[in-house]
Amino acid sequence: MESRYNPAEIEEKWQQVWAEQGIDDTPEEQNKPKFYALSMFPYPSGSLHMGHVRNYTITDVIARVRRMQGYRVLHPMGWDAFGLPAENAAIDRGVHPAKWTYQNIAQMRAELKRLGLSYDWKREVATCSPDYYRWTQWIFLEFLKAGLAYQKEAAVNWDPVDQTVLANEQVDSEGRSWRSGAKVERRLLRQWFLKITDYAEQLLTDLEKLDGWPDRVKLMQENWIGKSTGAEVYFQTEMGDALTVFTTRPDTLWGATFMVLSPEHPLVETLTTAEQADQIKAYQAEAADKSEIDRTAEEREKTGVWTGSYAINPVNDQKIPIWIADYVLMGYGTGAIMAVPAHDQRDFEFAKTFNLPIQVVVQPADQPLDSETMTAAYPGDGAMVNSGPLNGVTAGKGANQSVDVAINWLEANGKGKRMVNYRLRDWLISRQRYWGVPIPVIHCPSCGIVPVPEVELPVRLPEEVDLSGRGASPLAKLESWTNVPCPSCGTPATRETDTMDTFIDSSWYFLRFTDATNEQQVFNSAKANDLMPVDQYVGGIEHAILHLLYSRFFTKFLRDRGLLSIDEPFQRLLTQGMVQGLTYMNPNKGGKDKWIPSNLVDPANPIDPQTGEPLERLYATMSKSKGNGVAPEDVLTKYGADTARMFILFKAPPEKDLEWDDADVEGQFRFLNRVWRLVMEFAERQPSSGTAPSPASVNNSLTNAEKDLRYAIHYAIQQITEDVEEGYQFNTAVSELMKLSNALTDAKCKDSPIYAEGIETLLRLMAPFAPHITEELWHSLARPGSIHQQAWSTYDPAALVVDEISLVIQVNGKTRGTIPVSAQASKAELEAYARESELAQRYIADKAIKKVIVVPGKLVNFVVA
Repeated sequence: MESRYNPAEIEEKWQQVWAEQGIDDTPEEQNKPKFYALSMFPYPSGSLHMGHVRNYTITDVIARVRRMQGYRVLHPMGWDAFGLPAENAAIDRGVHPAKWTYQNIAQMRAELKRLGLSYDWKREVATCSPDYYRWTQWIFLEFLKAGLAYQKEAAVNWDPVDQTVLANEQVDSEGRSWRSGAKVERRLLRQWFLKITDYAEQLLTDLEKLDGWPDRVKLMQENWIGKSTGAEVYFQTEMGDALTVFTTRPDTLWGATFMVLSPEHPLVETLTTAEQADQIKAYQAEAADKSEIDRTAEEREKTGVWTGSYAINPVNDQKIPIWIADYVLMGYGTGAIMAVPAHDQRDFEFAKTFNLPIQVVVQPADQPLDSETMTAAYPGDGAMVNSGPLNGVTAGKGANQSVDVAINWLEANGKGKRMVNYRLRDWLISRQRYWGVPIPVIHCPSCGIVPVPEVELPVRLPEEVDLSGRGASPLAKLESWTNVPCPSCGTPATRETDTMDTFIDSSWYFLRFTDATNEQQVFNSAKANDLMPVDQYVGGIEHAILHLLYSRFFTKFLRDRGLLSIDEPFQRLLTQGMVQGLTYMNPNKGGKDKWIPSNLVDPANPIDPQTGEPLERLYATMSKSKGNGVAPEDVLTKYGADTARMFILFKAPPEKDLEWDDADVEGQFRFLNRVWRLVMEFAERQPSSGTAPSPASVNNSLTNAEKDLRYAIHYAIQQITEDVEEGYQFNTAVSELMKLSNALTDAKCKDSPIYAEGIETLLRLMAPFAPHITEELWHSLARPGSIHQQAWSTYDPAALVVDEISLVIQVNGKTRGTIPVSAQASKAELEAYARESELAQRYIADKAIKKVIVVPGKLVNFVVA
């Protein structure tokens, strides 16, 4: 057996053995409880970064522990492989997106295998494979059958250079395309949507079921869904057109002094007078150039144009002017608001800008408001005034308070009705690009929208396309692909040339993993219902809203289609922190120039090598622009996968940011070397058939040294088990492994069966954290089978019962030493032992004792004058 720890040699060897033996494959039998461990699958960008390493190592430890605890574990991996980055790479490099993507997958797969991650590779999926996107298209057709997929005209972000729709996230703060740099336009285009709003209430109320999710993630989803309870109010224009608004404060209707419509509102053209037409058109054009983020920014100066028309306030029949303003969006509510400037800050600023009237309708008791002297809106409590039937009613949303009373009045008088509204909008899934899932419908001039027959799925992406990156979608230009007969009537028709948003692909991949090779069904329902939900999902907080929300939506929809029996896809969610690297920043520079890579800076004299200015030393999320990245390949080559894993797990709790430190990496490497020597020395001494004792063979004849060591062993089992089960505190678990290693090193009973028990326990407990070295050492002890197929250690409560403890003696809070005392001693006895001890007498003999603090089982503290 090799006497020196050589990670490169043993890691490659055991990875090959595990693959040949299939020890990480998901068991088919159902005689054990299941556990589904899943990391958010990656986009195949070409190489792993440390964020990947952290995410996948965390999940791998969870999966390995559960296997050893007797669960049949599903732990799969796949690739979120469609999307703009691959298409842009193809345009820039002159290589087909498929070739670029599959090359990256091969590279990243090899890197993942080097980490020793226990994936069931037989279930690997790639969303760009026809075997996968065939079923993505099938799910789309199910949405279409259910009336939840539809086309309509919508205002979208349009890149005039790349000629594609951009998500809000792809538009920068200046309203420019993230790729081309072009000024983004707002256009009305016919787009495909999924009707997620039909599930808004379920998505909101079922958050209560997610006890295993972080509270902040649930709050983010709740805010995104944005349930508002209020009233729909029926206004009319002077000319008799119906104009409906939604408001959460119908009690303030008597304070509405003007109305504001979205520039895109369909009534704008009708309401605009001839005198105002030019101003209105110019303003609409300006609004079209702004992103939603820009339009709704609170700090922006309010802009708008009067249409020239008036509406009639239904509660008091007063004429109020109708304006358009870009801070009102067509996608929320009805695209029209009643403006109450006295009690809404946004409306107040608008009224002040355009010298519009302000009417107070909520009067606080302590300081009466005067509309002439107000400097800001008052949104607080008080009593209703100037409000007709509501005068004197307490302002608020409780029973018999103003909001409830106002809604009842509106309904009784036929001027409105109680209404629930949601911030959530239907999901726009159309993309005018090539590298995505083709939407499987055909447009027939006679039959309209016709679904592609299921037997013809998948609608494959054609390979021979023009990927210049400019002009119309590559698919739209390929007539040999777009021109097809209508499946219904046979007349000439055209394929849909939009592809689907890549969030579609990731909204159901976790279900495909349950039955990844099924060629007849999207998945077998019995298999999915057996393995779902995902017991532990691990991924970044940046996916807390959209990906998780869409996945929940898909799960509920497929449940309603009879394919699933679960309501929620992810039982527990862990959002791991970022990996940060050391960098330096020049506060006098801006943009990318402000970051100075640490390898260009002398730590003892941190100055900018170009300007000589002093630099700020800080940790920041690893990135190329900051020059503080650490390549996993370099760490694996120098130290091995087990060291990288141990550092990642030890440095910080999973949910916290991790600061990369080469010294700490080296420290974990030294620890693994110590464990290697410890076990190898034992292997040389033990008989070839030597085994650890069973709990039943341990009797009361143990020496004190054996009792102490057995206590350390079983205390480690207890603590590490709690750490990995009750919050995934892997950093403290690794710390306990180190303590157990130290206890074995210092043990005075190395020829005892208890010592053998300790060596075996150390390896079992370490196996999920450092799988390669523990497998090698397990076999060095001539133990049968793989260590990863052994049972997780369980602690013996009797081993944690001690006869004697070391009582800490403190004087004024400062520790002076310890004395041995009976573990069963009472508080009074502990104080007596402490007072009489030679140790305490050295410090308290000639002093007045003001107070004695006794912590049973731990310490006695004398407070002296």
